[in-house]
Amino acid sequence: MIPCVSVSFDADADDDDAGDGEAPLLAVSGLCFAYGARVALADVDLTVWPGEVLAVAGESGSGKTTLLGCLSGELAPQAGRVGFLTRDGKRVDMHRLGEAERRRLLRTDWGIVRQNPRDGLRLGVSAGANVGEPLMVLGHRHYGWLRAQAGDWLDRVEIPTDRIDDPPATFSGGMQQRLQIARNLVTDPRIVLMDEPTGGLDVSVQARLLDLLRRLVADLDLAVVLVTHDLAVARLLADRLVVMKDGRIVETGLTDQVLDDPQHAYTQLLVSSVLQP
Repeated sequence: MIPCVSVSFDADADDDDAGDGEAPLLAVSGLCFAYGARVALADVDLTVWPGEVLAVAGESGSGKTTLLGCLSGELAPQAGRVGFLTRDGKRVDMHRLGEAERRRLLRTDWGIVRQNPRDGLRLGVSAGANVGEPLMVLGHRHYGWLRAQAGDWLDRVEIPTDRIDDPPATFSGGMQQRLQIARNLVTDPRIVLMDEPTGGLDVSVQARLLDLLRRLVADLDLAVVLVTHDLAVARLLADRLVVMKDGRIVETGLTDQVLDDPQHAYTQLLVSSVLQP
């Protein structure tokens, strides 16, 4: 078993770094997480820069989803830190924030797109309400404005606006995923975590969703952490690629560079499709 060694956190030092115009949006260091005796993350370091798409790839059990949980604060690591650069230029550790402050950041600066869109939507209310609710949480109350924003975002994610009053339970899987994306992007987040956003969709639906994601990421200058087992998805969307195995990062670099010339034996197996997702 790989031990998780405690990593110290110097909040003052992080705040000094935050003033640098070249500072990363997300800086993760020494991240460790274990489920009992099983280590899921072991001393993970990574950075995400403003406007960058970082893909995290690896087979099932490599630690990808656990990493997303620790980044969002849904899981509390046994060691390490997740430093995030806020809009006012201050570096904060997501796991040292109070619950109210963490929730505020998740409603404004962060978005989380689940693999199963039903986990990220309210199925019992209309599509328009799903998009409008995050804005209401931020204090917006004018019904006409909220409905206009919801209609605009449905159009942007290629959902017919005449479906605005329909519940998402009546939508196809691809439409539900596009609605979940709209629900996450309507608050203009700075970073979005995506867990296998094309998983379980037909090939043609995947292609349409990938085209949409690529356009939205570019238009909104979004930073994204994308978990995927599909290296073709990583190549299409990601600027950089991180490869994980047994809770550790074994290779990282520019996506095309890693996929065209993998250096680690495990990455070579992934690229040659010997390992199954």
